[in-house]
Amino acid sequence: MSSTELAARMGVVHQAIREFENSEVQETIKLETLRRIGEALDCQVVYALIPRTTLEEAVKSQAQRKATNRFARVSHHSRLEDQENGVDDVAFQIEDMAKKLIDRRGLWTDAEDFQ
Repeated sequence: MSSTELAARMGVVHQAIREFENSEVQETIKLETLRRIGEALDCQVVYALIPRTTLEEAVKSQAQRKATNRFARVSHHSRLEDQENGVDDVAFQIEDMAKKLIDRRGLWTDAEDFQ
């Protein structure tokens, strides 16, 4: 279908179709506009967020990140008191903390509620 035919189906001027195309390229097109274009083309617009990883991987990664951040603060205080842990011990403690965080609320917040 030509842009002229699409404009006629939508009840807009030909220039509007060019503007829609430009806003799509610039990633500023409105969902309502896409819906209207879809209706004119007898299509349904589907808006979806598709995860880059599995839910399990995302949860594990977030728990690991949060545990590492928390352990870094604790580790800093330990160094100040000359009670630093070995590298293997640190990795084990971070992994253990991450496993515990997975089963707690607040995994996705910045609040420090881990006990």
